Amino acid sequence: MQFLRIGLALTALAVAAPAFADSTVNVKLWDKNGDMNPDAKMGMGMPANMSMATMKVQLDKNVVPAGKVTFNVTNTSKATVHEMIVVPVADPKKTTLPYVSNENRVDEDAAGHLGEVSELDPGNSGSLSLDLKPGFYAVFCNIPDHFMNGMWATIKVQ
Repeated sequence: MQFLRIGLALTALAVAAPAFADSTVNVKLWDKNGDMNPDAKMGMGMPANMSMATMKVQLDKNVVPAGKVTFNVTNTSKATVHEMIVVPVADPKKTTLPYVSNENRVDEDAAGHLGEVSELDPGNSGSLSLDLKPGFYAVFCNIPDHFMNGMWATIKVQ
């Protein structure tokens, strides 16, 4: 009988324990009138003055709890197509992503591509839900030249 009471008490605790809420991250993809510098070196892990970036991925949260994370993505550009890709990174201050120079983009497969909101026309939106474990992740646009023009951000999952 004692074991039954303990089992029922543990079951009640498990049922009463609050579940972790899913997280939503609102993402804006923007640019300064589509202007790009083909020689820009503003990719992740590169020493650059990011205030000079002509393109950006803007996240409304930089830290979220582990579990289901939904990225609601809006391309706020007036004339340029953008996309959003998520990859894991070990250390956002030291990591450089594998880059294919002759294609002017990140090698998504080598980087560990987890998912994407593919090519969004100006003004359009899309979403991506992922089950993320604790760690750091890079969120970036991989249209040619966009990553090197500063179109990336990082998020911490804890």
